[in-house]
Amino acid sequence: MRLLSDSIGRKAIVAVTGLFMVLFVVVHLLGNSTIFAGPDGINAYAEKLHGLGPFVWAFRLVMLVLLALHAIFAVLLTLENRAANPGKYAVKRMLKATFAGETMIWTGLLLLAFLVYHLLQFTVRITPDIVLGNDAKNRVDVFTMVLTSFRITPISLVYVAAMVTLFLHLSHGIQSIFQSIGLNNDKTMPQIGLLGNLASALFLLGYSAIPVLILAGILAK
Repeated sequence: MRLLSDSIGRKAIVAVTGLFMVLFVVVHLLGNSTIFAGPDGINAYAEKLHGLGPFVWAFRLVMLVLLALHAIFAVLLTLENRAANPGKYAVKRMLKATFAGETMIWTGLLLLAFLVYHLLQFTVRITPDIVLGNDAKNRVDVFTMVLTSFRITPISLVYVAAMVTLFLHLSHGIQSIFQSIGLNNDKTMPQIGLLGNLASALFLLGYSAIPVLILAGILAK
């Protein structure tokens, strides 16, 4: 229980859940990248995921719990830090103040709102832009569904904006994870900072490439 009430414990929860979020971002990007293999690539990937059935739903439930813990304790820490005397912090803040660092709570909330929209669009599939159908192998035609949605300029722009937000959040968040678990100090800070920025940039490019290439007509049937 002290882990939940102590400031250091809360930082640890945010860091560990954040690490799982980063790993999920990596795995999700790898799955999304199958669209570059054409309709057969992403449709086959989607069918394999669907075939896992209960495992997929159990995984989603675990990720939902981790996301909830991450969001709740991140907000609590932000409120506590703003109300506290900077001289009484339990852990000395070592990261330099940056725009990404100062806006973590806002980029996090924006990403949460985007995630809800993303799930309604491509998981629940109830947004007006979604075109449902099967391919020649009687699989759900995910390729056409994604293609049709991202050909709508505002939707593509929303996704790119969300990925810029993700870049800002993770460029600071990855450094914070290492600091909270005690692996970041004055000597390692530059290297970890560079790692966080590079990883965030790769996520930005990887995820944004899909709507941008579709909108440009480069990625098509």
